[in-house]
Amino acid sequence: MERIASFCVDHDKLLPGIYTSRIDGDVTTYDIRMRKPNTPPYLEQAALHTIEHLFATFARNGAQASHVLYFGPMGCRTGFYLLVRDMSAEDAIALIIDCFQKIAAYDGPIPGASCSAECGNWLEHDLAGAVQEAKNFLPIIEGWTPAKLSYE
Repeated sequence: MERIASFCVDHDKLLPGIYTSRIDGDVTTYDIRMRKPNTPPYLEQAALHTIEHLFATFARNGAQASHVLYFGPMGCRTGFYLLVRDMSAEDAIALIIDCFQKIAAYDGPIPGASCSAECGNWLEHDLAGAVQEAKNFLPIIEGWTPAKLSYE
């Protein structure tokens, strides 16, 4: 079998930030890398889960909602993938920063986590952890530009 593109990135050199993972026609996948790969500590599962709920909710309720296809965690617990359609790199970066700013300031109920009917693991959330992770990540991505989106 062919190696998929994400396995061809040198994870030993990859630093936290935002990268263009792949472009498939009008769909762009962004690698939102919050942790240096293979370097513990990794994102705690409960905080990662809460970031997923909050980011997806903010992104799908904002001005760019019609362009957002998917937001979800990496199995390695070092970040997330964001898939968008017909969105400029500048707008994608702005969306990512905006969502992390909202997470960093959030103090309310976790969307989609009020009962078992809403979420498949509704008890495993950590709002305080998600807020702290967002606060830690913002200084890395604030001022990010399309020129920085390429893997080195």
